[in-house]
Amino acid sequence: MKQRVAVIGAGAAGLAAARQVSARADEFECVVFEMSDQVGGTWVYTDQVGKDEFGLPVHSSMYKSLRTNLPKEVMGYPDYPIPEQQKSYLYAREILQFLNDYADHFGVRKLIKFRHHVEKIKPVSGGVKEAWEVTFKNLLANKSETQIFDAIMICNGHYNTPFIPEIEGQAKFSGKILHSHDYREPSPFVGQRVVVVGAGPSGMDLALEIARSAKEVVLSHHNPDPIKTVFPPNVRQTPDIIRMDGNKIHFRNGTNAEVDVIFYCTGYCYSFPFLDKEAGVYVKDNHVQPLYKHLVHINKPSMCFVGLPFYVCAFSMFDLQSRFFIKVLDGSLTLPSSEDMLAEMEAEAKDRREKGLGPRQGHMMGPMQGDYYEDLAKTAGIEPLPPVLTKLHNESSQRFLDDLCNYREDVYRIVDSEKFVQIA
Repeated sequence: MKQRVAVIGAGAAGLAAARQVSARADEFECVVFEMSDQVGGTWVYTDQVGKDEFGLPVHSSMYKSLRTNLPKEVMGYPDYPIPEQQKSYLYAREILQFLNDYADHFGVRKLIKFRHHVEKIKPVSGGVKEAWEVTFKNLLANKSETQIFDAIMICNGHYNTPFIPEIEGQAKFSGKILHSHDYREPSPFVGQRVVVVGAGPSGMDLALEIARSAKEVVLSHHNPDPIKTVFPPNVRQTPDIIRMDGNKIHFRNGTNAEVDVIFYCTGYCYSFPFLDKEAGVYVKDNHVQPLYKHLVHINKPSMCFVGLPFYVCAFSMFDLQSRFFIKVLDGSLTLPSSEDMLAEMEAEAKDRREKGLGPRQGHMMGPMQGDYYEDLAKTAGIEPLPPVLTKLHNESSQRFLDDLCNYREDVYRIVDSEKFVQIA
């Protein structure tokens, strides 16, 4: 009898999961639940912010001008690369088209229930074999139903629930407060004095973008050293905000600034509002637990979370994680005991603390990503990712830090599984 697998979300991770599960159609039946009317997840641009027409939070954080901060050479899937073209850094609409092409190439679109919102996932109690109740609503028909699945692959993304830090005096700030999740284009910042909080990829990009129309931009971050990239003259860097007083912002180095807008580019929270408490998953300091290798639910290993690690070669990692999980489902990969998996999770968390990583970096990879991919492949006995992906990812990430204004003009070509060249 086939195992029924529910995939939650039809973004880049959900498509990878559906592609790999449906490739084993003799063993698995795959159903994908997607609350929007199209594939692509966070790569789908919409002018909407806040709530959608069904009263649900708008999922996408895509802004109108977004161009990838990684070269396309590291953004494809292992068995479906992004087609060669003259440039390496693509616009969001081009990535969205690529995802649509991928869905059609592998025939997964027919597996997707569009406009179906997952309301609750809970374990079936009392059964001999682990199973899950999935309650979902057909948004167009305004009708809910529940079905039973043998396995769950959660692919709902993690760029949709904003993280906003608590800062003294914030509730009485007299200006506007905005998070990058609700940013679409720069017109609200014309002539404004703006503090951009956070110097991750979105903070850096958006500080540069709004500087073209804002009067002044202060980029506030907790990097120990100033960012080397050359910003426009109306952008300056400061340490963290320590408090707000009316419209006056006080920084850790003793300076202050009067501003009109606080623009949080502080990232996102992992959020699974559809998971019942009985599922036994919790998020502590933005670290999803208890998971084996950032992927498999330790106490209920018929559930996995595809795509939690960040600063990664995302689409390839989604494919690798999906192939790993299928090995768990088909029984060809025997997992360690739950005690041993918990011990491994805790040992890795301790190692991260010793490296100076903070609690919100529990799933951050970056320089560690190559080791993570290799470990997944070796553990499951599956085809590894080529090391060149990690090498090029690290190279382009450094270029982003060093030359924010120009790095997207770089053009790369992958030579083989180990080597790449920069040709422009």
